[in-house]
Amino acid sequence: MGQKIPSEVIDDGAMYVSERKVYPREVDGLFQKLRHSAVYILLGLYYIMPWLQIDGRQAVLFDLPARKFYILWLTFWPQDFFFLALLLIMAALSLFFFTAVAGRLWCGYACPQTVWTEVFMWMERWTEGNRSQRMKLDASPNSFDKFRRKGSKYVLWVLFSLWTGLTFVGFFTPIRELAPALLAGTASGWAIFWLLFYSFATYGNAGILREQVCKYMCPYARFQSAMFDRNTLIISYDARRGEPRGPRKKGALASVLERARGLIDEQRAQHFVIGHAKENKTDAKISTGLVVDNFDKTVLEKITDNEQLGDCIDCTICVQVCPTGIDIRNGLQYECIACGACIDACDEVMDKLGYPKGLVRYTTHNALVGHKVNLFRPRIIIYALLLLALLAGTIYGIAHREPLLVDVMRDKQLYRLAADGSIENTYTLRLINKTGTNYDVDLHVEVGDIDAELIIDDLPIHLAAENVMTVPVTVRTTANCIRGMKEIEFTLTDKKSDLKVEEESRFFGPSDATGGDCDD
Repeated sequence: MGQKIPSEVIDDGAMYVSERKVYPREVDGLFQKLRHSAVYILLGLYYIMPWLQIDGRQAVLFDLPARKFYILWLTFWPQDFFFLALLLIMAALSLFFFTAVAGRLWCGYACPQTVWTEVFMWMERWTEGNRSQRMKLDASPNSFDKFRRKGSKYVLWVLFSLWTGLTFVGFFTPIRELAPALLAGTASGWAIFWLLFYSFATYGNAGILREQVCKYMCPYARFQSAMFDRNTLIISYDARRGEPRGPRKKGALASVLERARGLIDEQRAQHFVIGHAKENKTDAKISTGLVVDNFDKTVLEKITDNEQLGDCIDCTICVQVCPTGIDIRNGLQYECIACGACIDACDEVMDKLGYPKGLVRYTTHNALVGHKVNLFRPRIIIYALLLLALLAGTIYGIAHREPLLVDVMRDKQLYRLAADGSIENTYTLRLINKTGTNYDVDLHVEVGDIDAELIIDDLPIHLAAENVMTVPVTVRTTANCIRGMKEIEFTLTDKKSDLKVEEESRFFGPSDATGGDCDD
């Protein structure tokens, strides 16, 4: 008989605790300059490209009703879906490659969530002030000034979101027609729906949810660790140099790199990291296995001799600048988007103290513990070679696409006997001109070594640029020349160019044909 285990239900309040709002502090430095440059470039391309014109059409337009994708000087058709598959494979491989080399570069510099959130934070700082001013404003009672600042921010957010939604729809509907139609009230219901939907998504993700998308909704944060190894460049805190942390007067202590204490061993450094995480002065969420697994086993060692202090002065600025509100000193965390703000903030503090930069830096786990670093590992080389091969194949394939596609569709009736006893097969030719050039093509047909007559309304066939055309044709052979099935070949040639396209099909005749006299 099973033993009863006593249990007790403890009501500790609400079933849901709202996420603590993060107030990122503004910081300047190399990595923030790189991030801002990425924002300008990516958003510049996004907002400008739909308005550019090439050869009288929109430079980038995904025309779904016409089943054509225009990308600069190229036009892609449904038959080019293979290139889309290659593009998706390259995107996945690029993600694996760059993550294995240097962590979450995509998240920090190119992810739409990161890029648009950065712009929304700029508007928030412009209307509400710096970090301390925003915190004070949120904590203050309602007033005209608070209403004015908050209202200005929300108005900017809404306008920017609508502009984003308009641009998004403008990639699928010619934007120079869409914008006037919206102003005139004649735009389609679907265009208005998707404009508002994408505007709402932009406002919600970049303005309201922000870091919560990265922490709880994005799957990449959850499986990124599977792509890391001990030689992956990641943003790390050098605990051997920084611990034990503590305040000191400027000039009172030299850096540990310049005094006898030097770097402490890794195990002792981790002891201090766990101990300070337990105190959690910054109120940052703790999610690293190092801290969680040893939380109840570690007691922070008290330091009485300042000579034992590391280079970290425990100013918490690295936490204040983090857009996801984590403490990088606790170790690698899935919430980290590798934006580099903590590196710039810490380097600025180190400069003020006269210490060498790099207490928080891009480095590898092997470098931190003093082991050999190998950046050019087999999987990095394999990823790079696969990417180069796919890229070269895609460029070659696009450059050598067939300008004219021909589909030959047979009539349902196998064959037809004419009044004079000749055998006729009927076909429908579907011609797709994938170029921006008009063609006047001649059509020839061969049924093995048998003389065949082509019956068609008009020759040459005028095929307009970027056009699809169906042409009914009939092929006739002399009576008794065909027994069963024969291969047939249609050849299309253009008079003004070296265009030549051949397409095969089948020609059927009676199975009991005698195979009598045929013309050579």
